[in-house]
Amino acid sequence: MISLPAALDARMQRESLEYMVLSVLSEQPAHTLQMSDLAVRTAASLSRLSHVVGRLEKRELLTRARIPGSGRRTNAILTEIGYEKVVAAAPGHVAAVREYLVDELEPQELAALSRIGAAVEAAIKREQRGAGSKESTPPETATS
Repeated sequence: MISLPAALDARMQRESLEYMVLSVLSEQPAHTLQMSDLAVRTAASLSRLSHVVGRLEKRELLTRARIPGSGRRTNAILTEIGYEKVVAAAPGHVAAVREYLVDELEPQELAALSRIGAAVEAAIKREQRGAGSKESTPPETATS
């Protein structure tokens, strides 16, 4: 699984995080999301995200706008060019994921992957809410 993002990058001739940023923004109301929320949704550090957003901004695929008020909050806003780019890239991205992952797995493996993904997502959501522990789950079932 670790080599999947690199294989997708090579196939699509772009960086996975760039596609993920554009994709996440394309699904938001007004194609806008606060940078800190975008970092969470793309599983990127704010520093790495800032570098990627800077590259995308230079290519006019998105813009950044400071959010009025106290603090240093910034929105990332997908441009029309960026939206067109992600819409054009989506079919190839889906086809590559399907070829490298979905088509290689048996139905029971896909079901297991779905359960694993749900468990990982639940753990991340617990962590984001500050729970962070699996106290209610016995250790033997947490790993099996």
